Amino acid sequence: MGELLDRRRNKTNERIEELRKELRQAEKLCAGKACVYAIGSFGRGEASQHSDLDLFIVGRKKGKKPSLPRLDQISVKASLIEATRKFGIPDFSGDGEYLTHYTVDELVETLGKPEDDVNNTFTARLLLLLESRPLLEESLHSHIISEVIDAYWRDYDDHKNDFNPTFLANDILRLWRTFCVNYEARTSKEPEIKKAKRKLKNYKLKHSRLLTCYSALLYLLAVSAKNKTVSRADAAEMVKLTPTARLEWLLHQRRLTDAHSGIRKLIQLYEKFLANTDATEEVLIERFLDLKGSRQYIEEQHKFGDLVFQVLGAIGQQKGFHRLLVV
Repeated sequence: MGELLDRRRNKTNERIEELRKELRQAEKLCAGKACVYAIGSFGRGEASQHSDLDLFIVGRKKGKKPSLPRLDQISVKASLIEATRKFGIPDFSGDGEYLTHYTVDELVETLGKPEDDVNNTFTARLLLLLESRPLLEESLHSHIISEVIDAYWRDYDDHKNDFNPTFLANDILRLWRTFCVNYEARTSKEPEIKKAKRKLKNYKLKHSRLLTCYSALLYLLAVSAKNKTVSRADAAEMVKLTPTARLEWLLHQRRLTDAHSGIRKLIQLYEKFLANTDATEEVLIERFLDLKGSRQYIEEQHKFGDLVFQVLGAIGQQKGFHRLLVV
């Protein structure tokens, strides 16, 4: 792994620990009741000084109500807001609109139902598995992950020798396509500065969100190709790794040598993406207003996507689970 990503990982770890120390009172309120986990660049272990902090709050239920009472939820949210402001982290997006408390029951029981998208439990559940980092109540975070994996692996016991996680894979693919659709739905005739913002968002989407989704699919595909099945324990190990760490894991699999060249190039391109986006949004928008620079960034995102496709083919070898991901 490159020097830039190592620095980002170390710095992210330091900032997470600073936040945890500042949130000790909130930790006491959450104890045994709810966890708070970071997603986005903090969850992926690659936060820069310009990164905001995206969070989800997920807890247990006591009877029909959340274990964490409403007033305590408000106190926890207030502590999170104060902590981010103290450390100079940008305010939560949407004026805190997405700083919502869910129960683990909501994450599991809405799985596969229409209300999953409407209530945003779909995104909360998938990002819990794909790029989450516990900020408060780490043990409960692990327990909730186990419950969610169990929900996706509910048919495993009848197919232990040939289980492929098609339910989870389909949801990961749906998440990626949802990101893409949400982007495309907003592209219309706009002033130049808005177009630049759209291009910047797409550039980030086609790197960080693409890797979040497809690093998990590549990992699961590699396990399936080796073992002819994917267990709950395999899924749990995948969840422990950040998207870039999953690429590193793939590089340590000797049987995947055909894919190693492509994976190394993916890591190099991703580090370039991190370097390119290490600036304020205002500066980045200016860069995308420049036609020549904008074209270069677009070429980079296409190259990154092409490499992901090549690695997917090299690992999948056109076998069963690979076919499911493509068709």
